[in-house]
Amino acid sequence: MGLKDGFSRIIDYMRVSVTDRCNLRCVYCMPDKGVPAVTHDDILRYEEITRIISVAAELGVRKIRITGGEPLFRRNVQSLIRDLKRLNAIDDLSLTTNGMLLERYAEELKDAGLNRVNVSLDSLRPERYREITCGGDLDTVMKGIEKALNIGLDPVKINMVPIRGMNDDEIEEFGRLTINTPYHVRFIEFMPVGNGSFYDENKRITTDEIKERIGVLGALEPVRVRKNGPAKYYMLPAAQGVIGFISGMTHHFCRDCSRLRLTADGKLRPCLFSETEIDLRSALRRGATDEELKRLLKLAVEVKPEGHYILEKEEGGRPMSRIGG
Repeated sequence: MGLKDGFSRIIDYMRVSVTDRCNLRCVYCMPDKGVPAVTHDDILRYEEITRIISVAAELGVRKIRITGGEPLFRRNVQSLIRDLKRLNAIDDLSLTTNGMLLERYAEELKDAGLNRVNVSLDSLRPERYREITCGGDLDTVMKGIEKALNIGLDPVKINMVPIRGMNDDEIEEFGRLTINTPYHVRFIEFMPVGNGSFYDENKRITTDEIKERIGVLGALEPVRVRKNGPAKYYMLPAAQGVIGFISGMTHHFCRDCSRLRLTADGKLRPCLFSETEIDLRSALRRGATDEELKRLLKLAVEVKPEGHYILEKEEGGRPMSRIGG
């Protein structure tokens, strides 16, 4: 059995936020005044997450990404990964992290069954990284990335959001990382999510401009990478790694979107940029059967929009830290 939406897209991927809390406060992500913390009782318990994913797997969901906030900031996330790994239908189990706790937990995550990690990293310069993240330590993150690679959480993907006037002078440095390492470096277009007061369209650097800047390192050749998301991949001459571009603003990938998002407080979102949410937590806690959960999952797929209209969206709604990265 498989899930197919009204636009013939196969929905087989779920991003699952386990917490809205984070140990960093990146300037473009966290609203200036912060966000009210979701209470402990509002957050889905691990057994509730496992049940939702188990039901989703029966409908054809095969790929799960654990997100936050910072997912490693929630205690014993390894136990959740271990339980999800026991669901034989799940083919790919990954996690997105800021990397601050990655070195500490990498081996436990691998032993629990995690396949790979994505690390959010917006500067390779220690002082700038500290400023962007409001206190993060670049050396700690780089040690975590190296540890993940060495123990086989592969491929290690590094996500960079270039922002004009903040870190765009490092685009070439990030591209150069792929020459001598097998990292997948992905450039993500700056989007109006997170800290709305920080967003300015003039700060956005398009994928076309990023490609042009990286072009000074050599010709980018398209490569085929196992499809797990919206990135389009290229390789520099004789490089070990690859470069990906996620162009959510200028080259919409909506027509290929295969995902649903589950927030930490149990709301199922058919689209990152839509405020439509289906409340699975309330259904679970009033004793919903698996068939009822399947009905709600199918409903989320049915109402999944054809594309996003983020540039037409008025301010408001959940910040990214409350949705899941």
